[in-house]
Amino acid sequence: MRFLATVTMILSAAALGAPGVARAQGDAKPKLYNTAKQKLLEGKQVFSFTQTKFDIAGYCEAAKHYDYTWFEMQHATLGFKDVEAMIAACPHAGAIPMIRLPDAQEWHIQQATDIGVLGVIVPTVDDVERAREAAKWARYPPVARRSSGGGQARSIWGINGINYAKTFNDNMLVVVMIESPTGVANAFEIASVAGVDVVILGNNDLSVFSGFAQDDDRYQALVKKVYDDTTRAGKIFGQASAVYAKGHPLSNVAKFFQNGPSNDGWKPAGGRNTSAPPEGEETKPAGAAKPKPASRK
Repeated sequence: MRFLATVTMILSAAALGAPGVARAQGDAKPKLYNTAKQKLLEGKQVFSFTQTKFDIAGYCEAAKHYDYTWFEMQHATLGFKDVEAMIAACPHAGAIPMIRLPDAQEWHIQQATDIGVLGVIVPTVDDVERAREAAKWARYPPVARRSSGGGQARSIWGINGINYAKTFNDNMLVVVMIESPTGVANAFEIASVAGVDVVILGNNDLSVFSGFAQDDDRYQALVKKVYDDTTRAGKIFGQASAVYAKGHPLSNVAKFFQNGPSNDGWKPAGGRNTSAPPEGEETKPAGAAKPKPASRK
């Protein structure tokens, strides 16, 4: 496809990391206890496993092998008490806990951070107002409006001499998902919101809402626009579907993915995550072909 070949030519002259990542690499700040965010700032890709049900043993085993946990609360019936108990059972297993919330409401983000997550993923961000809400409640003043509540977060991360309240803002990760043509149109304004760290595409919903299969040049043009706008705003770009981590013109510059390979080659019984992602999140919708690598012509 001519579009994919053009994208490859453009990217051949670009650095492997997004502009925001490149700036972060020159930052002299100490390494973060949010190891997934640290990897992103070093220009590396990060992958998760998706936890959709209450399963302490399964969660604690899988968490040893991935960069972060994608706790699913948009499409699954997990509650905050479920997630709280799983985090408490193995708080430093390896994978950094993050939650995909159903929305950007204050109480959702407040409870998520109080139970110890270091990242929130907000779906269906169509405009700058929703992005601002996500960022507004995710960090402490003076940069945002998170209130000082209780919960187990301080006892999990405020250890070994670390002041949780003073270090939390740097370690927090706010991820917004663009999943519709409206969101694509507003991508630069969304990505430019202070406090938004990562912008990812909800690949399957974008295909459904746009009406374009994922191997359609028109779909790929939407993807490229979001990438351009995200990096122009100095933020990190990603795609929900880990099939885009390799073999796609944007693979080298996309850093944040749902699911994907473990860090050590570990695979759960049956070869899938211990808790499979909701329908449509890991696999593409019917009729959408696997993304094709760029032509060498």
